[in-house]
Amino acid sequence: MLIPVILSGGVGSRLWPLSREHYPKQLLALVGEQTLLQDTMLRLEGLPEQSPPLAICNEYHRFLVAEQLRSIGVQQPTIMLEPMGRNTAPAAAIAAFTALVNDPEAILLILPADHLVAQPDAFRQAVLLGIPLAKNNQLVTFGIVPERAETGYGYIKASQPLSDNTAFSVEKFVEKPTQEVAQTYVDSGQYYWNSGMFLFKASTFLVELEKYAPEMYLVCQQACQNTQQDQDFIRLDADIFQTCPSDSIDYAVMEHTQSAVVIPLQAGWSDVGAWSALWEVSAQDENGNVILGDVLVDNVNNCYLRAEHRLLTAIGIENHVIVETADAVLVAHKDHVQNVKQIVNQLKQSARSEADLHRKVSRPWGSYESIDMEQRYQVKHIIVNPGASLSLQMHYHRSEHWVIVKGTAQITRGDETFVLTENQSTYIPLGIKHRLANPGKLPLEIIEIQSGSYLGEDDIVRFDDDYGRHT
Repeated sequence: MLIPVILSGGVGSRLWPLSREHYPKQLLALVGEQTLLQDTMLRLEGLPEQSPPLAICNEYHRFLVAEQLRSIGVQQPTIMLEPMGRNTAPAAAIAAFTALVNDPEAILLILPADHLVAQPDAFRQAVLLGIPLAKNNQLVTFGIVPERAETGYGYIKASQPLSDNTAFSVEKFVEKPTQEVAQTYVDSGQYYWNSGMFLFKASTFLVELEKYAPEMYLVCQQACQNTQQDQDFIRLDADIFQTCPSDSIDYAVMEHTQSAVVIPLQAGWSDVGAWSALWEVSAQDENGNVILGDVLVDNVNNCYLRAEHRLLTAIGIENHVIVETADAVLVAHKDHVQNVKQIVNQLKQSARSEADLHRKVSRPWGSYESIDMEQRYQVKHIIVNPGASLSLQMHYHRSEHWVIVKGTAQITRGDETFVLTENQSTYIPLGIKHRLANPGKLPLEIIEIQSGSYLGEDDIVRFDDDYGRHT
C-alpha cells in the first residue's frame, strides 16, 4: 500500500508575521481557500492503493492538524507527535517503522506539508512513474526542472537515464550554489532543484538508514517501541527521541546510497520559502501587484501587499513586501525577504510573544483573542465551539469577569454549575476552580476581563481536561 507521510513540523519563520511558531505556514491558507497542509492531502486524490495518511507534527500543532484533516474528509489519519524536532530523516524513520507493523511491503510517499503544487495532475503522474521503481527497492526523489538559476535551493545532478528515460540515477546532491554556479547548473540541463519529496519502500529506507546512520536507526526503533496512545495521537518516547541525531533524508541516506533515483517534475512547484516566492505564485494585477485585504495603492508596482486587520495604503514604491497583522507589520524589499528570519531571531532573543503567537490563538475547544492589555488587566474575546469545553482550572494570580455576548454558556464555579445566556455575566474569584462549556449548537462568544498581579497563560492549574493537556 501507498502511505502518504505528511511532514508538518516546520515553522516557516521567513513568512513572519503571518507564519509563527505556534501557527506556521503549513496551517495557513496562503494561496486559495485551503491551507498548504490541506492542499498537500488533496493533491493525492486519485492515486491507487492508498492508505490513510501518517502525519508527523509537534505537540502544539496536534489539534490544528487533526482538525484541518478532518475538515477535508480525511478518514482515520495516524498523527504522530515528535517531542522535539530532529529534521526529516528521523521523521521518515519513525514513519517507516510504524508502517511496517501492518504492511511489510509499505511504500512511503514523503511530503513536506508546506509546499505548493499548482499542477497536481503532473505531480500524480510522477508518483505513478515512481511506484514501480520504489517496489524495485530504489529510493526515489523528485527533482524540479529549474525555471531559473536559483540560489535558495539545493540541486540534484542526474546521471544515467533508466530504461524509459523518465527517471535517472543520481550522481550527487549539491548545496545551495552561488548565482554564477547556479546558472551553470541550469545551462547544463543535468541539474534539478531538490524538492525534498521522496518515494520508497519503508523496508528499503530502513536498510539504508541502518547502513549509513546506525545511531539514528537504533534511536528511532527504540522510540517507536515505546509509544503511547493519547486520544487520537501517538506520542513518541521523549527521553529516547531527544538522543536522536538531527539530520535530513538527503544527508543521512540519499547522498550515500547507490539506489537513489530522480524523476524530473514540472508541476508548478514552490516551497513558498519566502515572501518573494509567495508573490511569484500568487495572482498579480496589471501592475504586477498582489493585493490582499483592505489595501489602497497609488503608483505601486511589483509588490506584495497584505492587510489582515486594517486599512493598508502604499504610494510610490516597487518591489516591496508589506504585510499587516493585528500585532505586527513587516516592510521589506523583495531582494531581502530571506532575512526576515533574522527579525524573528531578534524577537526570540527579546522573549517577545510576536515570534510565537498571533493575537488570535487557536485552541482545541475554539480560540481566544487579546483585545486590550495593560498592567494588571487584560481583555479577551473567547469563542467556544459547540459541544466543546475548556479545562476545569484555577488561577493563583488573577480573577476573571465573563460577559456572554452570543450563545449559551454552562459555567462551573466552585461547587455550583449554572447556565448563562446573552447579556448575562459572572465573576470568577482568584483561586476558585472553574470551567466554561458550550452546551449549545452555535458558537459561544464571551468577553473575559482578567485582573491581577500576573496574567500569563502559564498561570493555569488544570484538574480535568477533555484534550489531555496538563499544562
